[in-house]
Amino acid sequence: MTARAKIYRSRRTLMGRLSSRAVAAVLGLAMLHAASAVAAPDYPDKPVRLIVGFPPGGSTDVLARMVANGLSQKLGRQFIVENKPGASGMIGANEVAKARPDGYTLLFSSSTLATYRALYPTTPFDASKDFEPVSLVATTPYLLVVHPSLPVHSVSELIAYAKAHPGEINYAASAPGGGQHLAWEMFKRMNGVDLLYVPYAGTGALTPDLLAGRLQAAIDNVAVLAQQVRARTLRPIAVTGPKRSALLPGVPTAIESGLPGFDVVGWFAVFAPANTSSQVTARLSQAIGEIMREPAMRKAFEDLGADPDVRGPEALREFLASETSRWGKLIQDAGIKLQ
Repeated sequence: MTARAKIYRSRRTLMGRLSSRAVAAVLGLAMLHAASAVAAPDYPDKPVRLIVGFPPGGSTDVLARMVANGLSQKLGRQFIVENKPGASGMIGANEVAKARPDGYTLLFSSSTLATYRALYPTTPFDASKDFEPVSLVATTPYLLVVHPSLPVHSVSELIAYAKAHPGEINYAASAPGGGQHLAWEMFKRMNGVDLLYVPYAGTGALTPDLLAGRLQAAIDNVAVLAQQVRARTLRPIAVTGPKRSALLPGVPTAIESGLPGFDVVGWFAVFAPANTSSQVTARLSQAIGEIMREPAMRKAFEDLGADPDVRGPEALREFLASETSRWGKLIQDAGIKLQ
């Protein structure tokens, strides 16, 4: 090869390298521009869908609509709740998992998100990978109650009675694998008691049997049971959360009652599809924090038995991982499987 040919070849190689770098730089700038467009200060510039995987009227739906209304006022664009019920919330969650990660399709989820992989043989998404955490919104403690015919007034008395009468106490809870059912499973395993689980479709279905004494015990939302407790048609035993409920401040927690580590709460949080811009999730998280600090919003949540508990994206990511691990182990140990 002549000296001139070598120079020409070197120039072509150099130009090729420069062209490749130029293309990469242009692509990088384009991607940065696209991300900046999504995360622009004017987000949102059109209506935002807030998907709820449960029917209208339930606690998840009611709280989601309160948050959507607050975000609409705070950010100046309409946040529209869309109910996509089915498969214990998985249908709605899957729609968000597969949505474009632009911040305009969000999920308002309940704590069921942490139990899907353990409960079902197959799921269409992985909650730890297919969602971008935005903000925890609130937690909801449960209340353990008994029918007045059962001669117990405390956690210790309930445990003692259950051990003396194995298999005789019928307890009610909603669908298998739900928060109330898992709370009972934890109670049984922590205390070595034999209780009979009677599944119901929901609170409306189990309440008549509980009030009639055909069921001896139940765990459900504090707000749902507070009226019966005040009317003394049901006897409160303990609140399952880490602190007492403002609705029934005289009822001790299970932890106070001698069950260290018995901390069971439902929770509600907002998620976006994976790869949503961190600027978008941060803006949403900040807005949620601001509306949840408003006295009127806090009061409205507390009246429904929910404790405002705002945690940002990274804290929510850690919380979801902890809840998934915790309940996954219990579900596996108890042999609970759903189809």
